[in-house]
Amino acid sequence: MGRSSDVPLVGFAHSPVPISVQHVDGSGVTLPRVRGAHAHDFLMLVHIVRGTCAYRVDGRTWDLREGDAFVIAPGAVVDHAVESTGPPGELWSVLFPAEAVAPASWRDHPLLAPFVGRHRGGGQRIAVPPGDRATWRSRLADLDDELSRRRDGHAEAARAHLTLLLVALGRLVDDVPAESGDPLLAAVFAVVEERFAGPLSLRDVAALVGLTPGHLTTVVRRGTGRTVQQWITERRLREARRLLTSTDLPVADIGVRVGYPDPGYFARRFRAAHGSAPATWRTSPATP
Repeated sequence: MGRSSDVPLVGFAHSPVPISVQHVDGSGVTLPRVRGAHAHDFLMLVHIVRGTCAYRVDGRTWDLREGDAFVIAPGAVVDHAVESTGPPGELWSVLFPAEAVAPASWRDHPLLAPFVGRHRGGGQRIAVPPGDRATWRSRLADLDDELSRRRDGHAEAARAHLTLLLVALGRLVDDVPAESGDPLLAAVFAVVEERFAGPLSLRDVAALVGLTPGHLTTVVRRGTGRTVQQWITERRLREARRLLTSTDLPVADIGVRVGYPDPGYFARRFRAAHGSAPATWRTSPATP
C-alpha cells in the first residue's frame, strides 16, 4: 500500500554519517513513537536478539520473535511503533537513507533487494539461523560503537559494517525481488531514473514503454502500490535531499536540477512531502 498524501512522512536527519542505530535491552522492547500512522523516507532493519515484539506495516501486523530480522521499505505506512508482546527482550534497529547505499534507484540495488522482496516494499521478515545470530549481534554492536565513539575513520567503518549486515541479510533471502523480474516495471523505473531531472509526465512514461496512460497507471499501482507520478516525485525529492545535504547549491538551482524549474512549485512539493521548505529542512533536519 502506498503512502497517501495525508500520512505524515518522517525524514532522516542528514548528517556526515547517514546511519542511525537504536538498541533496546532489558526493560521491554519499546522504541520512540511517532503518533498515528506515518511513513518514513529511509530504510529500516530490525533484529530481535531475544523476546518478541510486533510491527503493523501497511495494514498487516507482523509478530516478530527471537532471531527475526525485519525490514521496512521507504514509504511503507507504519500504524504504530514497536511494542513489547512478551518478557523483556533485546532489539537492535538500523535506520539509513537509500543514498547511504544506493546513489541511484534503491529498488535496483542488489544490497537492498530484501527491502523489495515479494511484498513489493512494505515489511518483510527474514529468519536469522541460530548459528548466525551471535555474528549479527556483534556486527550491530560494532556499528553502534563506531557511531558512538566517532574515532578517526568512523564514517568509513560504519558504512563497512552496514554493508556487511546487508550482505548477510541478502544471503538469507531466497527470492528474487518482484520488480527485478518484471520487465515492464523495470522499464518504467529505468525511464524514471534516466529522465526524472527533466520534464517527465505519466503520458511521457507511457509512450516510452508502449502503453496507454490508463493501462500503465493500473499496472504500476497493482505492482508497487503507487502511481507513476508518485515514483517520479519520490525520485526527484530524493535527489533534492541529497543535493541539499551534500552541496551548497542555492535551493532554486537544486529545484532545476531535479526537474522543478519553478522555485515556488519545488518548494510546495518539498513541503508537502517533508513538512518544511527546502531551505528550512537543510538547516533544521528532522529526527528519525
